[in-house]
Amino acid sequence: MAQAITTAKAAAPSQAAGSSFSLKDFFKSFVLWELLVGMKLTGRYAFSRKVTVQFPEEKTPLSPRFRGLHALRRYDNGEERCIACKLCEAVCPALAITIESTVRDDGSRRTSRYDIDLTKCIFCGFCEESCPVDSIVETHILEYHGEKRGDLYFTKEMLLAVGDRYEKDIAANKAADAPYR
Repeated sequence: MAQAITTAKAAAPSQAAGSSFSLKDFFKSFVLWELLVGMKLTGRYAFSRKVTVQFPEEKTPLSPRFRGLHALRRYDNGEERCIACKLCEAVCPALAITIESTVRDDGSRRTSRYDIDLTKCIFCGFCEESCPVDSIVETHILEYHGEKRGDLYFTKEMLLAVGDRYEKDIAANKAADAPYR
């Protein structure tokens, strides 16, 4: 046993010194091999055909799961879907959703205030996934802007208006996404 330990101690310094030098590695570093490999990759794509989309005129196809501007939906009879369960408010990692609820005469609970601050929203889709009645959805609308911070603060009425305007598109996107849920 003592002889094996002595042999291992004697072999360790010589291996460290002997295996660090390689003629192949020296040659590669001398001719800057990594730089040549990178230039070869750059040259392969430098003269190939470029794909450029002229955005306002040309649009790329969007996935059915694209997450854009939020909207609140209604049932076919015109009643809003939101039941004020506040799951979307609880699950929102950015704390962008504010909900206040009231109890109606028939005993059901509905929202009196539903606000989303899109300057805080990270468009993660958790609000849409947590909603038990598919009330809050994220549409395919990506072309909206605000000139000041208050322009991107959407109230319940504004969200319902977006939902009313794009209900057909929202329903079509939900149907296209249904096999994957």
